[in-house]
Amino acid sequence: MEYGIFITERMQPMASKSKSIIGGMTVLGIAGIICKLVGVLFSIPLTYVIGAQGQGIYNAVFPTYNLLLTISSAGLPVAVSRMVSSALAKDDPHSAKHVFRVALLLLTTLGCLAAIIMLAGSGMLAARVNQPDSKIGFQVIAPCVAVVCMMSAFRGFIQGQQDMVPTAISQLIEQVGKVFLALPMAYIGNQMGGVAMGAAGALLGTTIVEGIALLYMILLYFRRRSRFDAIPQLAPEQNASTKRIAEQLMVIAIPITIGSCIVPLSQFIDSAMLVNRCVVSGLTHDAAVETYGVFSGMVIRLINIPTALSLAVSMSLVPAISSAWAVQDMDAVQRQTNLGLRFAFLIGLPCSVGMSVLSEQIFRFFYQDSSLSEAHLMTGSTLLMVSSLTVVLFTVVQATSSILQGVRKQRIPMYTLVAGVVCKIALNYTLVGIPGFNIHGAPISSLVCYTVSLVPNLYYVMKYTGTKFNWRDWLVRPGIAALAMGAAVCLMTRILPFSRLLTIVEVAVGVAVFVVTANWTKALTKEDLNTFRRKRK
Repeated sequence: MEYGIFITERMQPMASKSKSIIGGMTVLGIAGIICKLVGVLFSIPLTYVIGAQGQGIYNAVFPTYNLLLTISSAGLPVAVSRMVSSALAKDDPHSAKHVFRVALLLLTTLGCLAAIIMLAGSGMLAARVNQPDSKIGFQVIAPCVAVVCMMSAFRGFIQGQQDMVPTAISQLIEQVGKVFLALPMAYIGNQMGGVAMGAAGALLGTTIVEGIALLYMILLYFRRRSRFDAIPQLAPEQNASTKRIAEQLMVIAIPITIGSCIVPLSQFIDSAMLVNRCVVSGLTHDAAVETYGVFSGMVIRLINIPTALSLAVSMSLVPAISSAWAVQDMDAVQRQTNLGLRFAFLIGLPCSVGMSVLSEQIFRFFYQDSSLSEAHLMTGSTLLMVSSLTVVLFTVVQATSSILQGVRKQRIPMYTLVAGVVCKIALNYTLVGIPGFNIHGAPISSLVCYTVSLVPNLYYVMKYTGTKFNWRDWLVRPGIAALAMGAAVCLMTRILPFSRLLTIVEVAVGVAVFVVTANWTKALTKEDLNTFRRKRK
């Protein structure tokens, strides 16, 4: 009888374990890229419908929503994944189910509380971001917090079994559903009450789509429950109380939650600070809202495309390393740490170089024919060029944070990320308020933020896993391939004029040059490529 990957994991050879991690990264990475591309494509017609000002209103709401969602749910799914994978590694499925039930109760409670806070404080939140028109947007997105919190419990339980496919499918439902539901609702809202109602319509559509994704996860859980119940209980049952499990979950979750707040907190800081600081730099309020809309609604969406791969790496690492750590298999911990960091640099370096070199072509590819002015197009291109450099830093920060969480040192990334956010606040306040600099200070502050977080994270990963910093495999080999790709693409942009077709050709050539060079330098091995091919079949 086939019970799943988790039952036989300790009997698998090390190469098979590594392939399982790469497979998880591949599934989540492909789904994540598709989701982010759909998100960018969603923003193009949304810009047509509600304009740059509407984008500013729409994206003033999301940072607060993401922050509340992170506070209420970010740490617990990781804690569930870690505790479930540890229990299954010890042949104790009874404890794994008990952990899930307690987590579902906790997440539902926290999600409902966060939704009530957002709903009741919508007016105050709208005033806080200096955009009164966003009040109704806060109100319609509030129930979404509770919905996503509940869904994250199911995701954590299934990821703990090292099955990443259901999470990937639910993410696709979220993004594709936005195109078919949120866009029409944005159009209807815009016709009824202008750009503010249009933004609110898009947000309401998002709430409904998340409900559909939750329904999928619930149906999948009940469909698979009998198969999970058939897993033999080989270890003595651990009759831990609900209170004890809740305490264990919170001990793991709270530091992870604080650490996970780096992205939503930095976005919240941007939403609360950037418009006001741009006004101080000399822009009118409407111009500041439009500029913020370009940065948050368009540039950040493009940056989020490659970061989907980094999230895939981190989500695959936590259960794999936790499982090895639970049985004190330090050789497996070191191998998986090396694998995770190798892929973090292998993903991050070419994405940063490629997007930076092709920043103008990429931005115009998506937004050339939108309602943006030429000045907005140039601003967006410049912001994308600098912001692209954060991709490699963010990717490695995510990977190191996940490794530290897997070896039960979750407090460390919490402290390092808080230090990074403090630096970001100080630099945002200083740089964005400088006349002639304004919004261009935001990506620079993000670069410093991630650097401050990354350096100590790497140090502690080396310390606690016993892994040595592999300069050759992590930096030199992928770095050579990324530079070769950047040089080839840069040469093409100097020779060829802009067109969407030529941009696709430039991206394709860049990818081909990187893969060939990475294979030549052995940054990307034949075994890696074969694993990717098997997982796509």
